[in-house]
Amino acid sequence: MNISSVEHEVVSEFIINGNPVSIEPYGNGHINNTFLVVCDSGNKYILQKVSDAFQIDALMKNIDAVTSFIAKKSDDPARQMQLIHTKENGNYLTYNGGHYRVFNFVENSICLEAPESTDDFYEAAVSFGKFQKMLEDFPAETLTEPIKNFHNTPDRYRIFKETLAADKFNRAKDVQAEIDFALAREAEAGTLQNMRDSRKLPVRVTHNDTKLNNVLFDKSTRKSLCVIDLDTVMPGLSLYDFGDAIRFGAATAKEDEKDLSVMTIDLDMFRAFTRGYISSCDLTDAEIDCLIIGAKTMTLECGLRFLTDYLDGDNYFKTSYEGQNLDRCRTQFKLVSEMERLNDEMQQIVKEEVSKLK
Repeated sequence: MNISSVEHEVVSEFIINGNPVSIEPYGNGHINNTFLVVCDSGNKYILQKVSDAFQIDALMKNIDAVTSFIAKKSDDPARQMQLIHTKENGNYLTYNGGHYRVFNFVENSICLEAPESTDDFYEAAVSFGKFQKMLEDFPAETLTEPIKNFHNTPDRYRIFKETLAADKFNRAKDVQAEIDFALAREAEAGTLQNMRDSRKLPVRVTHNDTKLNNVLFDKSTRKSLCVIDLDTVMPGLSLYDFGDAIRFGAATAKEDEKDLSVMTIDLDMFRAFTRGYISSCDLTDAEIDCLIIGAKTMTLECGLRFLTDYLDGDNYFKTSYEGQNLDRCRTQFKLVSEMERLNDEMQQIVKEEVSKLK
């Protein structure tokens, strides 16, 4: 049986409107295999073969619960991500050892790899903020953590120090500056986790992958429609989603840029995302006070993970050239330094945007 016939067999087991007339590869995701299904009825669907890296039962239970909850609150469910069930009422299908799922296709929508304007970044913030707003009364504790301790920064430091002590590839001697940078910020890096443990920050349903390409935009109006890719949805802090979005979308250089002089934080982008996010969800005073440390912590944690992987022989993150993880680490640490340098300006921006809501 060839691939095409496998996909047709799989799709036929889901409750779709019409019969498939074409199934073609879609998008440029690196984790799951994604296809666009077009039916003779005109309806379109997204078919995905889910990576074996995921615990499929827990993962799909999370997505089913969250998407069903959002659909009940949405003014236009057709413009939201919807999970299509199988004819046996399952939320995924196992076929020939592979796990498959189907979502609705949101018409007239596009994805962006990076913000082309502050308006784009603002709209992304609105979408992630609305996602959190719609789930504010969802019982986050009922979700399973697909990746344990994903943003537990003190635990990331534990792994880093164990990897450093082992130094299996004799690389530590060449990255002492990066090691010193990370260790000098270890105490502050535990702030969010400590506040979570002491319940000073509320645990919410968080997306945990707030890159711009996980937002669908209306192709005609360029307004954001909904958040997609819920594989990492789990209980967490709003600061995780805010911070990771800033780390990715407000940076002025790519993640593996070798010329660190061009890496800083774009304060206009920072303002746009801050405005969109805080105006779209209800954050506590403590959360607002921690927005900047959220951005800094998520950036530092990401750099630490790149450094850990480099010391460990590049086993986790995919690389296309030798030393890429070290380059990635250095850009993130430079961005942390820039956030420290521009801290007062960032604090003022938050203050100004919060005052506009009063």
